[in-house]
Amino acid sequence: MDENITIRDAQSEVHTWITKYGVRYFSELTNMAILTEEVGEVARIIARKYGDQSFKSNESDSDLADELADVLWVIICLANQTGVDLTEAFMKNMEKKTERDQLRHLNNDKLFA
Repeated sequence: MDENITIRDAQSEVHTWITKYGVRYFSELTNMAILTEEVGEVARIIARKYGDQSFKSNESDSDLADELADVLWVIICLANQTGVDLTEAFMKNMEKKTERDQLRHLNNDKLFA
């Protein structure tokens, strides 16, 4: 697989994998639950590695990159299932944020403290 993959390519790759190896997509509700679980795994790593918690004796220093990729995978599954073009959605979202927030953060004294 090409390392310079686009979001649209990623959506296609996930769909191809699902139809070849996964039999079918899990239901949207199941994928939502899986997404919540995967985000929890990311949160656990962040809390222990960058926050005030320490790893428990039976926990390993899990792979943050792998857990973030798991989150991305499930988001792509949900987008594919619901007909969302993530490239288009991302570009619209960036436009919205730029229009709404172009000065907001620059004028936030809390960010410069």
